[in-house]
Amino acid sequence: MTNTRALITGASAGLGAEFARQLARQGKDLILVARRIAPMATLAQELADEYSVAVDIIQADMSDVDATDKLFTEVCERGLIVNYLINNAGSIGPDLLLDRDWRAQQKYIELMMTSVAGMCHHFIPPMQERGFGRVLNVASVAGHISLAGDTSYGPTKAYLIALSKGLAATVAADGVKVLALCPGFTHTDFHLSDDLARMKQESPDFIWYDADIVIREGLAALEDGKSVYISGRLYRWITPLLRSRVGGWLLATMGVNANTRSASKG
Repeated sequence: MTNTRALITGASAGLGAEFARQLARQGKDLILVARRIAPMATLAQELADEYSVAVDIIQADMSDVDATDKLFTEVCERGLIVNYLINNAGSIGPDLLLDRDWRAQQKYIELMMTSVAGMCHHFIPPMQERGFGRVLNVASVAGHISLAGDTSYGPTKAYLIALSKGLAATVAADGVKVLALCPGFTHTDFHLSDDLARMKQESPDFIWYDADIVIREGLAALEDGKSVYISGRLYRWITPLLRSRVGGWLLATMGVNANTRSASKG
């Protein structure tokens, strides 16, 4: 077994678990990172049995201010080399204006933006030195649009898009590719909460994509050297309209209200 790995944050469920399955199917050994150990252990055993890959598990909460430092240190102490980095951890967070707990706001910013920057800070320079690396930051269609009611999720994803574009331009000559993957509405357990489940039930089926398609397209776009990729033909066509004055009306016709507009994370 080689000691090179694909590291995936938020790997206990949703898009993170699907990233793990598709990368394992390609024969890549893995490092799964998430807060919950039990689902990661189950997934790790499944992948090891089916694809004969090595799978390391590291428990981490990416909203902790020192999470990326500790994670990088542990990876190095285990003698592992990360040549694929999937920054997938994320969630819908507090409303910037209505939720008055600033500490909760800070933890959300840490999770959605600062931790991704930290992971890139730690893991990309060694990739440059080796002359090979792949980094995929899971952003969202929500990062391309600005709408009333989305003061947290969409803006954090806009940062990931800008960060990925800047990094991609900076490290391309070093053999490192960086992509912001922008899914639209995707079938995962991300939408199990009451509000999001209700929104999903009320919206048309055609706006929803399967997670395996989103991940397959994203990994292919990363290899193609794209810096930003909107997953799904529908979303590649509709995103310019969502950015126009009719964006709010268009979302409303699709059953997406102001409180769930940021729900496009897989």
